[in-house]
Amino acid sequence: MSTQDKRLALELIDEAIAKGARQRKACEVLGLTSRTIRRWKKQFRETGTLEDSRQLAARTRPPANKLTELEKQQILTLCNQPEYSSLPPSQIVPRLADQGIYIASESSFYRVLREADQVNRRGKARRPKSIAKPKGYQATAPNQVWSWDITFLASAIRGHFYRLYLIEDIFSRKIVGWEVHKSESAEQASELISKACLSEAINPDSLVLHSDNGSPMKGATMLATLQRLGIIPSFSRPAVSDDNPYSESLFRTLKYTPAYPAQPFDSIDAARQWVSQFVQWYNEEHRHSAIGFVTPGQKHRGEDKALLANRRTVYQQAKARNPQRWSGDIRRWATVDSVWLNPPKEITQQDQIEKMAA
Repeated sequence: MSTQDKRLALELIDEAIAKGARQRKACEVLGLTSRTIRRWKKQFRETGTLEDSRQLAARTRPPANKLTELEKQQILTLCNQPEYSSLPPSQIVPRLADQGIYIASESSFYRVLREADQVNRRGKARRPKSIAKPKGYQATAPNQVWSWDITFLASAIRGHFYRLYLIEDIFSRKIVGWEVHKSESAEQASELISKACLSEAINPDSLVLHSDNGSPMKGATMLATLQRLGIIPSFSRPAVSDDNPYSESLFRTLKYTPAYPAQPFDSIDAARQWVSQFVQWYNEEHRHSAIGFVTPGQKHRGEDKALLANRRTVYQQAKARNPQRWSGDIRRWATVDSVWLNPPKEITQQDQIEKMAA
């Protein structure tokens, strides 16, 4: 761990402890132990630095079992022969043993190939890609960051599904646009986005739209629409489900609500009617836990601050009338001032520590 990371860890843990968290719990969040933290603090008090002062033992002579340069070259020559060029050492070494040949261990083969920069996919398989996490976006007001996706709604015809397109504002959790179609297409998606932007009076270059990597999300028509509307596109990593958590959570709420039909929808009109009722309930009746148990519609319109302030007043008056019922402070009816989509690592760690201290 770098010196900067050590300093950040110490600051976060001290802050958590100051807010009432236990040191052991705070350390667990960061994947550290209390013993490590004590060692770092002692080192900083005594030396004024967090640089790693440990020294590796110097070898006075090479190990007796070290491969010679001739043996290394023999391994490379062998691995690059046509019959072995597409095989990894785990396949080469047993084949050599069947021929009564031993040159070195399997791990030595890998080490020699690594030194020669030849540890790769030795067949037609492509080298695995390391895809960076999507850029994080912070929403501090409605209509700054939207998330959208498509889910299936079962129809009365076996194996046939309707497609529900759903757009959610991640700050307020309000459903700002939806449609049900018989198929998926970038054209239908772009039309829905255009309608939602018109309904919410979105200004150009003021909105980020996040989605996964499906063809309706990245189709030419869709991308052209986003460019025309001045919307910044954001995409999940391939095969990574939690890069688009808001839409996934909304779909779970939709399909696990008690009102969700036990039987498939008889027609697309029946599906649209039910979704319309769900959207009305979700936006205007459902108290969402992530935004202080106000409705998404109230949060979107900015009514949540007054509602939460009134709840605090109710609880304060109740405590004043009957103080023995409370062993501590009243419930925290706090407003949520910002929401992150794919937050940076340091933001995630800070949130975890604050939750422990709360």
